[in-house]
Amino acid sequence: MLATALTFLMTLPPVQETSEPAVRSLTLRDAMALAFDRNLVLGRARIEVPTAEATRRLYRSAVLPRLSVGANLVRNSAEASFGPPDDVRTILPLVSWDVRVNVSQPLFAGFRDLKAYRQSKLGIDSAREGVRFASDQALLDTSRQFLLALQAEALIDVEGRNLDLAQRRREQATTLFDAGETTQVDVLRAESDIKAAERRVVEAKRSREVAVSELRLALALDEDFALVAPAGGDRAIPLVPAETELLSQAFEARPEVRQAEYSLEGAKLEVEKQRGAYYPVVTADAGYVRQATTFPRQSYGFGAVRVSVPIYQGGEIAARVAIAEEREKRANLVLEEARRVVREDVRMALVDLEASRTNLALAEQQLQSAEAEYAQTSELYQNQELTSLDLQTSEAALTAARRGVATGELLVYAAEVQVWFAAGTLTEVALNQESTP
Repeated sequence: MLATALTFLMTLPPVQETSEPAVRSLTLRDAMALAFDRNLVLGRARIEVPTAEATRRLYRSAVLPRLSVGANLVRNSAEASFGPPDDVRTILPLVSWDVRVNVSQPLFAGFRDLKAYRQSKLGIDSAREGVRFASDQALLDTSRQFLLALQAEALIDVEGRNLDLAQRRREQATTLFDAGETTQVDVLRAESDIKAAERRVVEAKRSREVAVSELRLALALDEDFALVAPAGGDRAIPLVPAETELLSQAFEARPEVRQAEYSLEGAKLEVEKQRGAYYPVVTADAGYVRQATTFPRQSYGFGAVRVSVPIYQGGEIAARVAIAEEREKRANLVLEEARRVVREDVRMALVDLEASRTNLALAEQQLQSAEAEYAQTSELYQNQELTSLDLQTSEAALTAARRGVATGELLVYAAEVQVWFAAGTLTEVALNQESTP
């Protein structure tokens, strides 16, 4: 039995080790594409478009004919009729019934229905611009959280290297203290700096988790992913053009400006629509009736043209026109303000981009100087020609320079994204889509 069992076990296939699921790599371009498809705020904005289209169909129905069918059935307590036996006319049947078919067609209403229909079409365009704004905002938030997470990862590495510097200084201070060349204060100061560096590492890790959490919300994802930093030739967005070109794009593409223009056009239509209340309302009606009563006839058809002319409405129409005119003035001011805000947004975004680029260049230069200074200061401290305070100051300068270089390039990238957002074309340039006219 034992030999049989061993033979059976030897024939079994080897057990394969279960490998852990691969973590998904996520670039900034991938993150933006996922946000465009999965972002919940953007999804809610997209729902407004079919709602606006349904509103347009609602207003279009106001100029189309209405067909209705009605019927009544009544049992009376008595029956009444008159006439000779060969031509009896029932005027009150015991069971009374009638069937009516009515058709009503609006002919003229002061063009108010047409103005309302045009306003509903503007509502569709405004809803689409709302989707574009939500899309740009979703991509901006996604890129911001993505870059913040990358910045936190870079700071984790930087603070780890800074921790190594503090530990190296502690070793030097301990060696010199054991040799009786320094006091214990240098060792304690190094210990304090080590703890401070460890705290910064913990804070950087926490910042990364916060940014990744916000990124998961923006992407509506639950899985883990590994962030891939943008390489030099792999850009998620193109380079920023000149200011004049950006301003031209912003005035044409910014959703806020487009929505303000649609609001102004809608306000003008509202003034015309309210003035249309001074005109008569003309409606054409036609129908067919069949009933149990035979007097005067059991069935007949009819056609009518109905005209309603407003003579005096107690000043209601004039008040509505005045309200619409004031709203038109307000819409004009909103449009002017939107254009001014867009102009300043583009200019400030370019200022921030230039400042980020300058800071990055200065940080790189500072890093070169700080590294040379630290190397010389460390050697002089080892030879007891400088104090631990000098070495600590040199470490602080090197730490600051490393942070500036580690985060500077990402800040430049974030500033470029902000510029395209200010121009109102972030979705188009990031996903290579054509702007919706």
